[in-house]
Amino acid sequence: MISTRGRYSLRVMIDLAENSVGNYISMKDIASRQLLSVKYLERVLSELTKAGLLEGIQGKGGGYRLTKSPGEYTVGEILRITEGDLAPVACLATEAPLCDRKNQCRTISMWQDYYQLTKDFFDGITLDSLMRKDS
Repeated sequence: MISTRGRYSLRVMIDLAENSVGNYISMKDIASRQLLSVKYLERVLSELTKAGLLEGIQGKGGGYRLTKSPGEYTVGEILRITEGDLAPVACLATEAPLCDRKNQCRTISMWQDYYQLTKDFFDGITLDSLMRKDS
């Protein structure tokens, strides 16, 4: 399940893509449009900035903006930053210890296929395509 942080991160990224046009957008403006608390938004923006998806500057005229064009961001990339691994079961997580039952597991191939479908689905959606969807 995708958490609130993941969903809000997508909303923030879409907001910045739709409103920045190269300019920095204040946290207050994003929070107002997205009906988010500034305190919560600080954490989301910090995480996205540390990952290099956004750049921010402090002070008058400061704010945040995308580091790439909207078409270069995928939903999968954003969710992996905010949610971590999207693996459906613990044994498929990126740094999971090797499962000693893997060779006898009757369901591992099903989980692997499901995980691949999930990655392909989210990696096939860009911010640009979400911006163009009708509400």
